[in-house]
Amino acid sequence: MNTSQAALSSKQISNPVLRYALLAVGGLCVALGVLGIFLPILPTTPFLLLAAACYVRSSQRFYQWLLDHPTLGQYVLCYLDGSGMPLKAKKYTLLMLWLTMPLAIYLVPFWPVRIILGLIGLCVSIYILRLPEPQQA
Repeated sequence: MNTSQAALSSKQISNPVLRYALLAVGGLCVALGVLGIFLPILPTTPFLLLAAACYVRSSQRFYQWLLDHPTLGQYVLCYLDGSGMPLKAKKYTLLMLWLTMPLAIYLVPFWPVRIILGLIGLCVSIYILRLPEPQQA
């Protein structure tokens, strides 16, 4: 067992009921994170970060799977190491956000909620644009 594996195993919870609950919450968060890739209403990275936090405390195998996943791992690793969000992910996120946000605003019957949705879209866009982009090797 190397140092990182020892550190991970020391964070794991020994209560089996709590471990299974964390695995279930982690699985739900991964599912919501994957949906968030396609639905801009759901935030991808926060759900995947929550899944990683659940997995690190419940299952080293699932935690490692998430980090090693060719698509999902990139979201978690770039955010955790502070390198930000890849340009391709930024473009895709903003494209999907602004392709679906007008429809969401149109479908909501209350004008105050429409304004709030527009402001949320604007704030999310600003946040995404301000994130750094990882340096490519």
